[in-house]
Amino acid sequence: MPPPQRVFALPRQQSLLLPEVLNPFVLDLKLSKGDKIKFVLLGFLLVPLRTICMVLVLLVTWPIAAIVTLGQPLKGAVEPMAGWRRFLCRVVISSLGQLYYLAMGFRVVVKGQQVSSAQAPILVVAPHSSFFDGIVCIVAGLPSTVSRTETLFVPIFGRFLRCLQPVLVSRVDPDSRKNTILEIEKRSTSGGHWPQVLIFPEGTCTNRSCLITFKQGAFIPGVPVQPVLLKYPNKLDTISWTWQGPHQWLMVNKTVKVISLSQMNQSRKLVPTEDEKKSPSLFANRVRALMAQELGLPVTDHTYEDCRLMISAGELTLPMETGLVEFTKISKKLNLKWDNVRKELESFSAIASSCKGGRIKIEEFASFLKLPVSPALQELFALFDRDGNGTIDFREYVIGVTVLCRPANTEEVIQMAFKLFDTDEDQSITQEEFSSLLRSALGVSDLNVSSLFREIDTDGSGHITYSEFESFALSHPEYAKLFTTYLELQRYYALQEAELDSICSSCSSEDLRSEDNQEGSTSDKKED
Repeated sequence: MPPPQRVFALPRQQSLLLPEVLNPFVLDLKLSKGDKIKFVLLGFLLVPLRTICMVLVLLVTWPIAAIVTLGQPLKGAVEPMAGWRRFLCRVVISSLGQLYYLAMGFRVVVKGQQVSSAQAPILVVAPHSSFFDGIVCIVAGLPSTVSRTETLFVPIFGRFLRCLQPVLVSRVDPDSRKNTILEIEKRSTSGGHWPQVLIFPEGTCTNRSCLITFKQGAFIPGVPVQPVLLKYPNKLDTISWTWQGPHQWLMVNKTVKVISLSQMNQSRKLVPTEDEKKSPSLFANRVRALMAQELGLPVTDHTYEDCRLMISAGELTLPMETGLVEFTKISKKLNLKWDNVRKELESFSAIASSCKGGRIKIEEFASFLKLPVSPALQELFALFDRDGNGTIDFREYVIGVTVLCRPANTEEVIQMAFKLFDTDEDQSITQEEFSSLLRSALGVSDLNVSSLFREIDTDGSGHITYSEFESFALSHPEYAKLFTTYLELQRYYALQEAELDSICSSCSSEDLRSEDNQEGSTSDKKED
């Protein structure tokens, strides 16, 4: 009988495969020598002229904005602006705003028709890639936006923002998110009494290569929304303001930009179904899918939390893109919160800190576990390495630890593993017992585990107690899969031996019956 093969296959869930766009938060802008020369020459000619034009527009607009907001509460507007105030906002300030963007080099092309606040109380705009996206607000007639309270106090532009009567978000108020949603619901269910609320549901800027997860704020009220598709069809992208890459300072050297606001399939609004009213995420996903289809872009489950993880990765001296895991998908599928993933990033950093590119090879994996490269360790590494490229990235590490190691790291398994090591059953493990079992489990005859033993033996007594063993196992779940793999292998051997014994027993019985039959046949012949 051939020896049993040590293979423990893991089916890969399609829902956890890599996204089509790996990093939507980076802009790789490559400028030719001709582009650089053009930027320098046009910069000298256009920057002064455009700056003068922009200042002149601001000088005209600011007094009008001051008049519009005169006597209006700074925060917590009770009633929407009406009459002459609303006329100045929708017509005069909106026109001056378009003139301001024209001075910056933008030319606006609008496709489709904006519906009224009564028909679609909320405008959802995507993709969001730049603070220049604010031009949508100008073109849409100054609808309300969701903005931070601090921006109201920005000189000049804070006054313009007050004209929008924005829904305010406060970083210091713990109830801010709840109050924001309540205010959006109040305005969107006013039957057209309030202006439309304009929301960028992605919540952060991308490079426009995909649509990331839509946050649910715009969809919680369960009212019709009008999607607005934002396009910058320039060959050279000097607009995007991403988390990595150059920023919009190049914009001043460009002459024309085009923004297209279109309606999907000429449909003016999207109405939620009864199921979508009960589950805003369903409505958000449907709207995103339709907008992505119209734009010809894929969708991913990246979100702002991925950007936070990128920053954390940089703080841990890892490449920033290491932190990208498609947080929405990972958190839902694996039931993880952001703090959990952040802790796993720290653990990953402890292994990958010496690796270039933030990817772990089997040598670094073995070094972290303080074990030699062996068939058992290769099997464990292969379970983590989901794409089979010979390295483990942070996304694979999070999935591996959560799906493989932590479920195996139960109290029952820890107790069983301790009993396996404690061969003399004296409630402690010596270094000889420890190394003997690991040699068997890993299939390595010459094994030095003294450094690993000392790490577990925290009090330096020369013996590992159960509490020390349990504490180490809980904080190092990677070892759990090694223990369970060893137990599975032992069970496999036991089953094989039992099956072999059964076959042997069966063969012996048949041989005996055959001998009896032969003897009976011989006696019969003699009698005949």
